Amino acid sequence: MKKTVNKVSKFRMQLMLVALILPLAVIGQEVGSMERLVSPEIADDNTVTFRIKAPKAEKVILSGNWMPMVPNDGMGMTRETVELTKGENDVWSTTVGPLEPELYGYTFIVDGVNTLDTANLMVARDGTFRTENVLYIPGEASELYWAKTGPKGTVHQIWYESPTLDQTRRMYVYTPPGYADSNENYPVLYLLHGGGGDEEAWPTLGVANHILDNLINSGKAEPMIVVMTNGNPTQTAALTVSPKLGPSTQPAGGMANMMFEKSLVNDVIPYIESHFQVEANKENRALTGLSMGGLQTMNTSFENPELFDYIGVMSMGFADLSRFGIEVDHSKRGKQIEALKAADPELYWIACGTDDFLYQSVVDMRNELDKHDFDYTYRESTGGHTWSNWRIYLSEFAPMLFK
Repeated sequence: MKKTVNKVSKFRMQLMLVALILPLAVIGQEVGSMERLVSPEIADDNTVTFRIKAPKAEKVILSGNWMPMVPNDGMGMTRETVELTKGENDVWSTTVGPLEPELYGYTFIVDGVNTLDTANLMVARDGTFRTENVLYIPGEASELYWAKTGPKGTVHQIWYESPTLDQTRRMYVYTPPGYADSNENYPVLYLLHGGGGDEEAWPTLGVANHILDNLINSGKAEPMIVVMTNGNPTQTAALTVSPKLGPSTQPAGGMANMMFEKSLVNDVIPYIESHFQVEANKENRALTGLSMGGLQTMNTSFENPELFDYIGVMSMGFADLSRFGIEVDHSKRGKQIEALKAADPELYWIACGTDDFLYQSVVDMRNELDKHDFDYTYRESTGGHTWSNWRIYLSEFAPMLFK
C-alpha cells in the first residue's frame, strides 16, 4: 500500500512539472517560429526594400532623410515621401534607390502616425526633433562610419561640476586607442552639437568614435581626445537621462546668452585638463561645432582668441537669428576678428552645404572676414543642414589637426 501511495505522489509531481513546463515550451515554440520581416533589405545595386506588417492600415508612407525637401501646405518645407503597397500576409512594402553609401534615417507613417520599423533594431534619436531607424549603406563614402577590425578607443560618460551653471552636468569623452596603457599626453578636440541636440548627438548620429578610430588607425589623424558636451545651458544632460531644470527665459535653449561658452571655458576645459592626459596649451586645443555649436564655436573663439589653435565652424555664419527670437550683439565683431587674427590660429576652417538654409550667413561671414584680411579655409559641399554633411566635415577636419 505504501509503494502505491508513493507511485501516486510521484505521478502527481510529474504531472505538475509538465503543467508548469508546457506553457513555457509553447511560448518558446511561438517565439522561435515567429516570422521576422526583413526590413530594410539592401540589394547588390544599393536599392533598398522596406517592409512593415500592418493588417488594419489603410495607408503606409516611407519618410527618409535622403528624400528631397518639397513645399508643404503652409510656407515651410517638408520631406518628400513614398507610399508602400499592401501585399500578401498584410505586409506593406516599397523599393527605393539605389542609395549612395551613407548613414540614413527613416520612419514609416501608418495612417498618419509616425512609426518605427520594428524589424530594424538600429534606432537613433536626433535630439528633441525625432527618433528614427538607421540605415547603413556600405561603400567607400561611408566606410569611416562603421566599426572595423582594429584597436578601438573608449567613450567615457563623465559627470562633472559646473559652478558657472550651478549644475552637475554630463559629457562624453572619447579617448583614442591605446590611451589607457599610455603615459603620453594627448591633444584635445572639443566637439559641439547643434540646436535641439545634446551630448548624445555626436556619439550616436555623428558616429564620432568610429570616425576617429578609423582615421587614427589608418594614420590619417593624430591620436586625440574628443570632448562632446551638452551645449544647452538649461540641461544637466540629455532629456532621456535628466529632465530640463525648469522654464527658461532664454530663446532657443539659451543659445544667445553665452552661458554655455563661459561654462566650456571655466568648467569643462579645466576638468579635462586635470582629469585626463592632455597637452594643456593652445597648440593642442581644437574647437568645432555644427549649427548652434558653430555659433558657440565662433563666440568662444572670439571671446578667447588665445585659447584654440584649430577652429572649425560648420553650417553657421554671421546669421540674422532674429527669426528664432535671438538677438546677437554684432557691435564688437570687427575688434573680435582683429583680436583673433592677431592670435594667429593655425587653422580657421569653415564648411557649409550649398542647400543649407544658413548658407547666406556663411557668405556674409566670409565677406566680413575678407574685409579684415583674415586667413581661413573654406569647404563647400552639396546638400543641406544634415548629419550627412556634418559627419563628412568631421572626417575632413580631424586629419588637419595637431600636425
